[in-house]
Amino acid sequence: MIELIRTNDAVIISFVESLLRDAGIGCFVADQNMSVLDGSIGILPRRIMIDEDDADEARQLLIDAGIENEIRQK
Repeated sequence: MIELIRTNDAVIISFVESLLRDAGIGCFVADQNMSVLDGSIGILPRRIMIDEDDADEARQLLIDAGIENEIRQK
């Protein structure tokens, strides 16, 4: 798996999860439970992980959605 995005923004995470799900791309949100350690104030970023084979399609989805600035560099 590779990291598609890393963010503290719960709205972006939810939006990207929805985009990927609708496109049939599986994903995993890593570090989701780390909020317990930071007191749920959002200091620690969460990562959306995808299969490397889906990377190009997933990146294009984010570009088409206008959130290409969230994409982690290769």
